[in-house]
Amino acid sequence: MKVIFLGTPEFAIKPLEALIKHHEVVAVVTQPDAMGKRGNKLEPSPVKKCALSHNIDVHQFKKIRKEGTEILKKYNADVMITCAYGQILSKENLEITPIGTLNIHGSILPKYRGAAPIQWALINGEKETGITILKSGVGMDDGDIMYIKTINIEPTDSAENLYPKLSELGAECILKVLDDIKNGVATYTKQNENEATHCTMISKDMCKLDFTKSAKDIVNLIKGVNLNPVAHFILNDKNFKVYSATILSEELCNKYNLKLENFKCGEVAYSTNKSGLIIKALDGFVQIQDLQPEGGKRMNSKSYLNGRKIEVGSVIG
Repeated sequence: MKVIFLGTPEFAIKPLEALIKHHEVVAVVTQPDAMGKRGNKLEPSPVKKCALSHNIDVHQFKKIRKEGTEILKKYNADVMITCAYGQILSKENLEITPIGTLNIHGSILPKYRGAAPIQWALINGEKETGITILKSGVGMDDGDIMYIKTINIEPTDSAENLYPKLSELGAECILKVLDDIKNGVATYTKQNENEATHCTMISKDMCKLDFTKSAKDIVNLIKGVNLNPVAHFILNDKNFKVYSATILSEELCNKYNLKLENFKCGEVAYSTNKSGLIIKALDGFVQIQDLQPEGGKRMNSKSYLNGRKIEVGSVIG
């Protein structure tokens, strides 16, 4: 099939590469170049880099609803496929191709419609997630479902490794659906609106760790945002990013003689290069694993404390 692909971040690369291999991708649409992390020059999106490496036409509309329809019609494609593109399409956009527009969505719809579904599944402690292929309508992820494949969320999963898993799964699922369409066996199932949930983008402010919450909630937040924007706390007037953490086991609590009643929420309960950094939460202790001190690089908290000191009794700001 002739495909127009719309996507922007790294998550969309595996589906795009699969479509390039098995179909004819005639054009790629991605977000305009954005300022890089260092803020000194514009950087192309991962999808743009991939498309250009395959000599595929790239379009970067500021507003696809106003600029995209007539330009994309000229490709005479069979189908448009979106994957984390980042703009809302109009009815005219959605109907550019005969088959319409299919979306690769990182949740088990109708749960987690909208932005950041993978992150929110982790933050909320879900036990499974997956990929849904749907035929896009004008509403937010409310179109007819064509295929769903689920996977378990393992205790060791975080955004860092769950995004790549689901990206590969998205590639597998979209190829399956295009084969179904080609073979005349595609199905379209309306979503149950009573089961629908919605999620929003995650801001940096939402990622400040609050140790008055449960240890489970704190660890789940860290897991969900460790790609971006990354959880953080302030200690001794310094900002620390936190990439991974665990709930301290009962065995280790006993080993270090840590009792909840002896500490207040956010207080450093233990801090050595053998144990790492341990902080009291509402109902338990959180053991910080990977962190990044202000102005420094990402490292294990044990390594950070090898030569540096964080006093027991210090309190998170």
